[in-house]
Amino acid sequence: MLRRVGGLRHTSPGRLQLLIALLVGLGLLSGLLAGVTGSSARAGTDDLGDRAQPLLVESEAIYAALADADTTAAQAFLAGGLEPVALTRRYDADLERATTALTSAARRTPADGRAAEAVRTLSAGVAQYSALVATARANNRQGLPVGVSYLSEASRLNRDTLQPQARELFRGAQNEVEDGYSAAGAAGWMALLLLSLLALLIALVLTQRYLSRRTNRTFNVPLLAATALTLVFTIGTIAILAVQQAHLDRAAGQGSGPMASISESRLLTLQARGDEALTLAARAGSGPYEEDFATVQARLTQSGGPMVNQYGALDSQLGRTMDRAAKQFRQYATIHKDVRALDDNGEYDKAVALAIGPETSKVFDELRSDLDAALENRKAFFTAEIESAGSGLGLLTVLGPLLALGVCAFAYAGLRARLEEYR
Repeated sequence: MLRRVGGLRHTSPGRLQLLIALLVGLGLLSGLLAGVTGSSARAGTDDLGDRAQPLLVESEAIYAALADADTTAAQAFLAGGLEPVALTRRYDADLERATTALTSAARRTPADGRAAEAVRTLSAGVAQYSALVATARANNRQGLPVGVSYLSEASRLNRDTLQPQARELFRGAQNEVEDGYSAAGAAGWMALLLLSLLALLIALVLTQRYLSRRTNRTFNVPLLAATALTLVFTIGTIAILAVQQAHLDRAAGQGSGPMASISESRLLTLQARGDEALTLAARAGSGPYEEDFATVQARLTQSGGPMVNQYGALDSQLGRTMDRAAKQFRQYATIHKDVRALDDNGEYDKAVALAIGPETSKVFDELRSDLDAALENRKAFFTAEIESAGSGLGLLTVLGPLLALGVCAFAYAGLRARLEEYR
């Protein structure tokens, strides 16, 4: 076989046959790679939008619901006796939201991975946490001091076991999103496709140069058509992949990235609110919860922190929302300072009244509402960018092979005509 191929090189008809095989082979290879690249990139993009990003949202929802439940349970406990209906409903809604998100997350995680283990731990832990809070409430209604112990135990379970597991799940989801960006980019297949198209273009140009010298004919119309079609194929491929990558970059830099920092802001504010309530419930003064509040406050107010960031550079509306949230947190921190001053001066009842009163609740609810709105803003942006990233890949998957077949047909026709001249 090799001897026969080598023999073809020594005759003009043989060289034309080899050129036909080369051009058709490169054309078919380019078409195959176009289909594989488009399909691989589309699958990665779809997985990013249909599984990885929803898992990120669900894990954040679990984390936030647990943090909010901890905060709300402590606030309701401070009210004494029968808890306020609004706080009870919010606490129940938090647990329901966490349970629903856990069920959904379980369907999106491999059964034998760390994420699945975190989901199982959380599912069992939420029921245990709910039972401890129920016991704390029952004792609190009867005025029994042991209720504080049950509340503290429930909070420790939430903060030391459940929230770290939720954080593990959230970080795993972030890694899934990062892997999703790599899969959606299909860098390896893309490089092979572009190299194949470049090789095809070079082969077409050199073939026409060879024919021009051998036949003294300046143009071979079918080969010119094949070259033009290959250029269209190449430019179209580069354009489709460049647009896809631009949308993926925007989804990462302006979507999932800000989502993570806004989510951190929301979780930290809930943690601070819980610290305040637990400090008062335990009558701990400047204990560990108050120390944690100071750490959280420093993180949220520092330059470049999750709340004080360059959000306005991404979106003016988002910037205004986050600026307003930062202002509201500063207001809340000022009120907290007054709460601590009252408590430290022995005016416990006034401190509790201020901590759970309408003024403080209004400021914190507005803060929470703005952070929720900012998070939804970035979720919507991410979803839109991912949908746009996948919109042109179907063209590459379908039209790429069709264009390649057209190139093969024109190349074969152009060389076959020259080959017939030797018969």
